[in-house]
Amino acid sequence: MSSLPDLATAAREDLRLSRWKSLSGMAAAILLSLIFLVSGVWKLTDLDATAERMVQALVPVSLSMPAAFSVAVTEVFAGVLLLVPRFRRWGALLAGLMLLAFMVYIGALYDRLLGDECNCFPWLERIVGPAFFAGDAAMLALAVVAGWWARRSSGWRPAAAILCGLLVLGGASYATSLVRRGHADVPESAMVDGKLLSLRQGRILLYFFDPECTHCLGVARAMSKHRWGGTRLVAVPTREPQFAVDFLEYASLAAAVSPDAAALRQSLPFGDPPYAVAVDTGKVVATFNSGEMEQPGYFETLRRLGFVE
Repeated sequence: MSSLPDLATAAREDLRLSRWKSLSGMAAAILLSLIFLVSGVWKLTDLDATAERMVQALVPVSLSMPAAFSVAVTEVFAGVLLLVPRFRRWGALLAGLMLLAFMVYIGALYDRLLGDECNCFPWLERIVGPAFFAGDAAMLALAVVAGWWARRSSGWRPAAAILCGLLVLGGASYATSLVRRGHADVPESAMVDGKLLSLRQGRILLYFFDPECTHCLGVARAMSKHRWGGTRLVAVPTREPQFAVDFLEYASLAAAVSPDAAALRQSLPFGDPPYAVAVDTGKVVATFNSGEMEQPGYFETLRRLGFVE
């Protein structure tokens, strides 16, 4: 039969253990919340760029914007739920399901995505490979700890109100993207092959690319197989401009080179290259993101506009 001192000692040990579990769960929840909030807000502030990254991750072009919107809102929602103790278990469950879905998707397309950048987080380069799954597994472990040692969640109405607010913010971000596209304009001129070229005369196709991007190379090679007639092709490297000429030679694409990527992107903002802007006498008549440029319809649109013979 246990004595009263033994029972008191056991109670103190249980209290210490409970406090340790609570603090561990809270720390895991806060860390995972920060990861999801940073990732989600980054995606939500530029849905066009997020949609482009979705296409690069082999999401069909027609689904890229819905996927970008859904992932961004869901990541922010999970991050917010993880911060609120009464919603923490729901947030951990949602975050865990998203991580599992990412891992299954990347695993299913592993052979095609191996070596590509994941583009999941700002300022952090993640390459698809074994380390990618290790990183997601670590975050999944945080979700398990955060949810397992959290109290049972309750109060679905306030959580639903948070989700509705995020959907409104996401809609506003999408509307901003549409307005920005509709008011795109080009500067008066740009430096091209060492000379000042007017961007307000004739037809010009501005092709933004990264010399180290395999998607950009594939698009450039496809462009080299078409006849451009009177259209002036201007290739604009977004980084590593010293490799631009070698890139164009390797792609067999006859184009002039402009070093004015920073200035042009102020008027023509976009996410990741490849990206193209069709300009007719100073007016932007069409823009194409990476997913659109890898589809046959890209050249059909340019032909209809008179840019391709």
